[in-house]
Amino acid sequence: MKSPRENLLSLYRKKGYDYAPVYLDLCPSKVSEFKEKFGDTDYRRYFGFPEINVPDLIVEPVEFEKRLSYIDNAVPGITFDIWGIGYEPGSEACAHMKHFRHPMKNFTTISEFENYPYPAYLSADASQIKTEVERIHGLGYAASASMACTVWEIAWYLRSMEQLMADMMLDEDLAEYHFDRITEISCHRASVFASAGVDIILTGDDVGMQSSLMMSEDMYCRWIKPRFAKIIAAAKRANPDVLIEYHSCGYVEPLIHHFIDCGIDILNPIQPECMNFTEIHEKYGSKLSFKGTIGIQTTMPFGSPEEVKKAVKKNLDTAGSKGGLYCCPTHMIEPEVPWENIIAYIEACNDYKP
Repeated sequence: MKSPRENLLSLYRKKGYDYAPVYLDLCPSKVSEFKEKFGDTDYRRYFGFPEINVPDLIVEPVEFEKRLSYIDNAVPGITFDIWGIGYEPGSEACAHMKHFRHPMKNFTTISEFENYPYPAYLSADASQIKTEVERIHGLGYAASASMACTVWEIAWYLRSMEQLMADMMLDEDLAEYHFDRITEISCHRASVFASAGVDIILTGDDVGMQSSLMMSEDMYCRWIKPRFAKIIAAAKRANPDVLIEYHSCGYVEPLIHHFIDCGIDILNPIQPECMNFTEIHEKYGSKLSFKGTIGIQTTMPFGSPEEVKKAVKKNLDTAGSKGGLYCCPTHMIEPEVPWENIIAYIEACNDYKP
């Protein structure tokens, strides 16, 4: 039988697979419930996920006080990521849902962008990544690297969506500078990960809403596509065998051929509430593999265990015996999802015969 790494990569490359791997992302309250039910262990290893994330490049963080200076009227408990984006805490039930605070929201000049402390990835320490990739491979798992929020999302998290879209229409110099700084950083990270032997680079920018695009196709092609293609090209130059996964929630069908042009290998998550997997697979399955397809807005929280199992089987059957689908929930498992449905998903994958 193939190792978890061999099985996953063979599935993604449509060369057949021995078993259907499982994946899910538990919200904090669900992690607590898991530990109550199954013991104090890592649920990823407990359920046998086939891939392990490598650490990011090591970047020295900017002091909290300096980050705070970019935010007006910050509330107690605010935290900052490496980019300086502020996160105000959410409710106790959904602590992972946070209110964004945008440090660049009030910028009006190029010099303000130039002086902002974008994270120093270009000079970051990456020495530990290759060692970690080798360790993961030695255990039989695939090594993945997360670069989600690759261009568009990190740009608007910093600037605010409203202001960034206004820049794209009315102040192109500001938008060009901001996007280009982020693209330069992302190209470097992608090249480092690929050079280290990572199997899958996880990229993504949410550009879809429930039933429409977040921006026009022309706007996507003007601002995002060429920069995203540049990032993928940097990764593929470093390692032609690296697989590029791209995540966007929502309805993105009009952009899928552009994603393919950019060079992605795997599209995630194909929300069934927004797009029909059978139709998407028929149209694009010869050029793409997929991850997701099990609805987190419908099937997982509100379906019966049998309906969960039926959806898993239907979608794996659609992909076929050569593979091309890593079947899993389309997003984080939220508090309302019953454990019976989580277990049903695991059992459906474990019982499936390619």
